[in-house]
Amino acid sequence: MSFEKLEIAISPCPNDTFIFGPLVLGWIKVPFRMEFYFEDIETLNRMALTGEVPVIKLSFAVLPEVAERYLVLPVGAALGRGVGPLLVARKPYTPAKVPELRVLLPGEHTTAHLLFRLAFPGATRKAFVPYHEIMPRLQDGEAEAGVIIHEGRFVFRDYGLYEILDLGAWWERETGLPIPLGGIFARRDLLPERLQVLTTAIRQSLELARERFEELYPFIAQKARELSREVIERHITTYVNDFTWDLGQEGRKVLKVLAEKVKPDAQILVWEEK
Repeated sequence: MSFEKLEIAISPCPNDTFIFGPLVLGWIKVPFRMEFYFEDIETLNRMALTGEVPVIKLSFAVLPEVAERYLVLPVGAALGRGVGPLLVARKPYTPAKVPELRVLLPGEHTTAHLLFRLAFPGATRKAFVPYHEIMPRLQDGEAEAGVIIHEGRFVFRDYGLYEILDLGAWWERETGLPIPLGGIFARRDLLPERLQVLTTAIRQSLELARERFEELYPFIAQKARELSREVIERHITTYVNDFTWDLGQEGRKVLKVLAEKVKPDAQILVWEEK
């Protein structure tokens, strides 16, 4: 079995480079050439709206918008409990004050924005900036509050910021389900044989990442944004879990609930392995 090249776009965040690193570095043999691109999550979300990349990491918030073009792979996802975006601010405001504040968000199509929108439907003073700029901009006084993601939850206090609301915990209280952050999406026009090979290869990559972490670490650190080893390891431990290996029934249920809140008629499809 042989295929031509397959383009894959993921983020440079430690959880993605941990999962895909062995594939990027050629540690795993597959019957086609993989060409990887690294972009921030909002850029990836916007790329998916045109369907230009066959395999891509996306926020689950954008799933209802791209469901006609993409399906979800059962491997590589970031879901969990206690891992959601945080609403932080320069002062210890109460949640009731949030609609009056100017809030920075990491992208219009991100899960962070969706959760913020669901939790604070009356908040309209929003601005979208790259996620890694939110805390420095808050520190510089450009806004009163911001929603942080990824490693931001580990370091926001270093910027003198206060937690106003854990949006992930809010979602868990509202639904009783884990937070659906992001996953690996594949275009529906890809052949089933290729999807099967890809799914298996990602799992092999995840296994190798765990077995050969010390060898893989320099690659992860190179892609990360000036993060310490401690933060990188906490990032991976937080966002790579059992749902990453397989969505399972609970993960599939989460995606259905999310779609119902955003676009009830969306036809969500998760690739089922043979």
